[in-house]
Amino acid sequence: MRGATVVEFGTAWCGHCIGAQPLIARAFADHPDVRHIKIEDGPGRRLGRSYRVKLWPTLVFLRDGEEIARLVRPTDAAPIEQAISAIDPA
Repeated sequence: MRGATVVEFGTAWCGHCIGAQPLIARAFADHPDVRHIKIEDGPGRRLGRSYRVKLWPTLVFLRDGEEIARLVRPTDAAPIEQAISAIDPA
């Protein structure tokens, strides 16, 4: 994909994933043009394994399909905002 994309691996029932949602939403507030794709992950799911995801949530920050940054189990919005800024030229 061209442009800025964040792929979020996790599950709807994961406590860490649920806790990170307000942080993720806050970080995306100033970047409406960045694609945010949520992937339901789990054992045997190939996409998560291909990205070497071991813990949820894992956020993979891509620019033009190339991984620029990765955050695992973020507990603060600031690192998410910084990573989004690194992939979003706007």
